[in-house]
Amino acid sequence: MVSKNSRVVTILGLTLAVVLAAYGADNRTKLKPGLNFFSPKQDVEIGRESAKQAERQLRIVNDFHDTSYIQSLGKSLASYAPNNDPVYVYQFKIVNDEAINAFALPGGFIYVNRGAIAAADNEAQIAGVIAHEIGHVVMRHGTHQASRAYLAQAPLAVAGGMLGGGALGNVIGAVGGFGMNVVFLKYSRDMESQADLVGTQILHDAGYNPRAMVEFFEKIQTQSKGNASQFLSDHPNPGNRISNVQHEIEKLNGALPNPKENTPEFQTVKNDLAGLPVPSRSGRGSGTSGRPTTSRNDGIPDPPSIRMTTFDGSDIGFRYPDNWHSSVQGNSITLAPDRGMVNGSLTWGVMISPYKADDHGQGRISLDDATDQLLRDLQRNNPAMRVTNSRQRMNVGGLQGYVTELSNDSPAGGRETDWIVTVIAPNGGVYYFVGVAPENDFFQYKGSFNDIVGTVRFKS
Repeated sequence: MVSKNSRVVTILGLTLAVVLAAYGADNRTKLKPGLNFFSPKQDVEIGRESAKQAERQLRIVNDFHDTSYIQSLGKSLASYAPNNDPVYVYQFKIVNDEAINAFALPGGFIYVNRGAIAAADNEAQIAGVIAHEIGHVVMRHGTHQASRAYLAQAPLAVAGGMLGGGALGNVIGAVGGFGMNVVFLKYSRDMESQADLVGTQILHDAGYNPRAMVEFFEKIQTQSKGNASQFLSDHPNPGNRISNVQHEIEKLNGALPNPKENTPEFQTVKNDLAGLPVPSRSGRGSGTSGRPTTSRNDGIPDPPSIRMTTFDGSDIGFRYPDNWHSSVQGNSITLAPDRGMVNGSLTWGVMISPYKADDHGQGRISLDDATDQLLRDLQRNNPAMRVTNSRQRMNVGGLQGYVTELSNDSPAGGRETDWIVTVIAPNGGVYYFVGVAPENDFFQYKGSFNDIVGTVRFKS
């Protein structure tokens, strides 16, 4: 028989546990958005227009399964966000870009590079990246930045109450326009700290270990070996990031006993994306900066030089015009002249990359089959791409290759010609080369494209 005193002690213990749990939940850091001249509804309006313009530069992954996964994961995380507003229109898309990065536009338009998914060890880590970006949305950092910029430029207009109604376009125009405006994307360390804290709360409430977000940041920092990666450049360390997140976890009553870490769906999507070819034009995140590098009004490149310089990589070597620059990102090599990029997309130049073709479990693949797969994948990710000259044989480093010419929309306006060469290297791996130039310039560049491929040496 249980004594009355024992029942009293049990009830008091349970009451105390409930009180402590409630205290822990209430003890989380309370954050409020800063100065803002815009309404949440205008955040959505700005974000939607910016997304339209951004997607003219970005290569969006259109695979239904992969897109559905990232949309479902993102919306689930957003449902736990503090300071949320029902007007926000959360859209989550994957960018076919190998740079490790992600960014958010006002109102809930969030983009995750395939490179970030590839770098994540598990779903908890990519959930941390997305939760961090949701933090920027609900803290309204993009329009906060725009408000501060406009206040500095037009204090009298602000004082006169001229920010309402139809003045929205004028305000955004004054601080740099829509699209991937740096004012929406480059945040202070204080803002990064706020996004970390919001991300920590979202991950905890969604059942993940918030430490996964910091693990991802640490991994990128280690891999960059002292050089700022694109992600860390766009998301500067606010200082004491690890201890700040750990302190917030303690305020949330500590990490969950059995947090979610990984799912089969994440691994499937990660494998799907690994099988995509590198896009023929890299979009945001290309080169070293990951941001638009030049624009059409900077002029067109000088013609390719007849003097050649040597690229000597671990797997491949070749010669290329000495007035072009080479850059390496992962296994991909880009060769481009000054002003060869328009809005972050390769417009004049060559890209070289291995391609992971499906050998259907045979352990080897024919050049015809590999070429068919590559062209299908390129056209899937570039809907405007059309074959203009069917494949023809050509010599690539002493091996038989194919060259195919295609027409596509050019970032410089009008159409471009994409000169695509495929070959199976001595080690059995598939390589492809993409020479790109606007249609009117193609014959001027075709000789250089042939010269590059003609000097290829495979080392394995």
